[in-house]
Amino acid sequence: MGFPNIKKGSNLEHPNFRGKMGKKVKNKDLAEKLGVSSTLVSLVLNNKADQHGIRKDTQEKVLALARQMGYFDLQRDPAESSSVEEKPGIIGMIVPSLHDPFVYGITPYLQRAFGSIGVGFSIMTKDPDDGRYNRMVGAFKKFYSGLILTGDAADDYTIRSLRAMGYPFVLLEKSVRNLRLNTVCTDYTEGARKVIDHIAKLGYKNILIATDKASSPADRQVIELLKENISSKAGMNKPLVIEFDIPVDGREIEQSQIDQYLRPPYSAEIMIVIQADLVYCIMSYLRKKNLRVPQDVAIVSMEEGTGFDLMFSPVTCLRKPLSGMALKVSNMIWSEVRNAGKSKYKRQVSIAPELAVRNSCGTI
Repeated sequence: MGFPNIKKGSNLEHPNFRGKMGKKVKNKDLAEKLGVSSTLVSLVLNNKADQHGIRKDTQEKVLALARQMGYFDLQRDPAESSSVEEKPGIIGMIVPSLHDPFVYGITPYLQRAFGSIGVGFSIMTKDPDDGRYNRMVGAFKKFYSGLILTGDAADDYTIRSLRAMGYPFVLLEKSVRNLRLNTVCTDYTEGARKVIDHIAKLGYKNILIATDKASSPADRQVIELLKENISSKAGMNKPLVIEFDIPVDGREIEQSQIDQYLRPPYSAEIMIVIQADLVYCIMSYLRKKNLRVPQDVAIVSMEEGTGFDLMFSPVTCLRKPLSGMALKVSNMIWSEVRNAGKSKYKRQVSIAPELAVRNSCGTI
């Protein structure tokens, strides 16, 4: 675990937002630009929009324009004390690994979102084997004004500690059932429906769901969603779930792990692969066995991997809405920072992924 170089001189106030003579931005200014009422703007800015049924997209537009016009900075009382450090004005993101395609895919969008309002952005990794991490949780406010916890980096200890401190944070691609927290996640319920609907149109009946044996609980939930959707389709056989040991050090998948499912009696016609890393291993193995994709067996991935569109058989996959997720996360964490982590209303946002259809699943 380590802290990258932190951008110096950043703060939560953008110098271009004061306008001439330091004119104060008012609710009516925002309302006029958006074509809505001042009452609606007031409800959004005071975190009462959900109570009054104001649409989420309208809330986001109000908050985005308010940030751009410097409303939040100008409304802050200079004498107001806060339990959260207002300097150095950096939003941190804790991730389980920098090698995750999702992490380096969404990072440019987050950098752009925070950079547009003059806020720094920094990433740190959480090493589960580093015993120092838990001792550093309480010191995060010395480095960051707020935190984004991604995936498995949002463990129970970190969440409990940050809540106890009243510290601003948002969960990204992680939800906690028994706690109401600000979360932004991919809508895999809709994603699973899109995948199975497409497979049904292609006429596949024998489906193999492939996953990593060490997969996370979230992956297990995705598998259950796929099985539910398959069971609702007439003519589709009950899917078979196979757990692979993802090879390391360049080794190949064990022949016994896959061959028996590609020949009778099961004869899998298509493989739905849960993790992007497993797709590379399976594609490599099939190529060495002279098995063609999609002619001999088709492939669909529930994650997008680097270079999927450039592979010998470009891989059909679910593509996460990175731009939309980054916008939601930046709006949420900015609201939390403004309210010193004590916002009364928490939002759980799920955004549907896109199905990128390529050659690996065949054609209709």
